[in-house]
Amino acid sequence: MIKIIKKLFGNIQNCHSQPMKMVILPKIWPHCKNWIKDNFNAILDNEKYEVKAINFSTYGASFVHLDQKGNVLTPLYNYTKPMDEEILDLFYEKHGDKLKIARETASPQSGMLNSGLQLFWLKYKHPETFKKIRYSLHLPQYLSYLFTGICVSEFTSIGCHTNLWDYDKADYHDWVYEEGIDALLDPLSRLQQVSTLLTEIKK
Repeated sequence: MIKIIKKLFGNIQNCHSQPMKMVILPKIWPHCKNWIKDNFNAILDNEKYEVKAINFSTYGASFVHLDQKGNVLTPLYNYTKPMDEEILDLFYEKHGDKLKIARETASPQSGMLNSGLQLFWLKYKHPETFKKIRYSLHLPQYLSYLFTGICVSEFTSIGCHTNLWDYDKADYHDWVYEEGIDALLDPLSRLQQVSTLLTEIKK
């Protein structure tokens, strides 16, 4: 580890009438964005460092939901919060056996920890918000988006206990298409374009 920079933006205790421990409100995102870019630019300007690559490692199982203009629509939901039992019951009623889905997606069924279920939860618990979503990015890919302006999905995030990826098909699970959620997840094929842009940024 060469350098650690820490900043506390504060937490909230309530969101959609449910307790939260660690979330970021939409109004906080501009401050986070500025802090990230300011610190990155400071490192670029410091002759002590030679930046060869950028890697994003973040709080897990979390989506950032953007509207058509790229504005953040929702808080960053804490995956440790409980998911409504009626939403889980609806999911398995519509899309099949819990253990079968767990095997196909390599995802122990764990509520909000399965980030794909967060999208299902938003669709049925907060449909007006869901209708405004143009892109849903896992948090590491949102940070990449801040630097490149490109929305992208990435295998490491999509395949990590999300309930989204069917390992037998090497594609999104059937339920993702049936719910129209695939339209919110940007193509996996754009990764090389992002990598090229990040290389140009450091120059």
